[in-house]
Amino acid sequence: MARSEGRFEGKVVFITGAARGQGRAHARRFAAEGANIIAVDVCAPVLPDVSYESATVEDLHETVRLVEQEGRGIVAHVADVRDQASLDAAVAEGVDRFGRLDVVVANAAVASYHLTWEVPEEHWATVLDVNLTGVWRTVKASLPAMIEAGNGGAITFISSAAGLRGYSYLGHYAATKHGLVGLMRSLTLEVGQYDIRVNSLHPGAVDTVMGNDPDVPRIIAEDPRTTGAYTGQRPLGGGAQLTDDISNALLWLSSDEARMVTGITLPIDAGAAMR
Repeated sequence: MARSEGRFEGKVVFITGAARGQGRAHARRFAAEGANIIAVDVCAPVLPDVSYESATVEDLHETVRLVEQEGRGIVAHVADVRDQASLDAAVAEGVDRFGRLDVVVANAAVASYHLTWEVPEEHWATVLDVNLTGVWRTVKASLPAMIEAGNGGAITFISSAAGLRGYSYLGHYAATKHGLVGLMRSLTLEVGQYDIRVNSLHPGAVDTVMGNDPDVPRIIAEDPRTTGAYTGQRPLGGGAQLTDDISNALLWLSSDEARMVTGITLPIDAGAAMR
């Protein structure tokens, strides 16, 4: 039976943090709609003393399997968004193989939970380097190929509800996610001339390994006054978002259906950011 064409037939999508969770879900969904994928993930711990497990090389291999199962090609690298050369190499191999780059999803992130004045200096530096500077490096690796190809395109930063409001115990994380908004808005003004759109998505808690960090219930139990942001009423009720909830918005935002949408902060959080 002939394969039906999707919204991204013949296009190429670069995704960071693609070994599991949101990144894997996005890779699978883009592939299902016709895209070839460039996928990177560090596949190793980047922070000491965090309670959720890091992605592994085997996780990245599973992402490869799922993309290939959709009949699409994938270039997958173990690469750290803190290392410009590794990102450049992944993009170069992908563009060499697939001939273009159309969509960038800056998804890689890390989190830990500390009162702001108790954040270990290593955690502060690493969270900023991965979540904010790593996105800037992703842009640096991607934009020259997109501009040279002259096909326009879409760049999406996966931010957080913590990029639109404050969360206790996440001061360092929220600082990076707010920072992405400023970076996104500035980049939007610079690349519109190339028909490249830039936006940010702001999920709430997503049902992933990182999103289910076992530190969160402990913090809520120990400090209910300051953790109300985690437990307060949301218009659409409680519970975590599914990865497909985020992918649904991301694929629309990256598609020609959203060709006039740029410079926006789109919450996918059951209304959490409006509290």
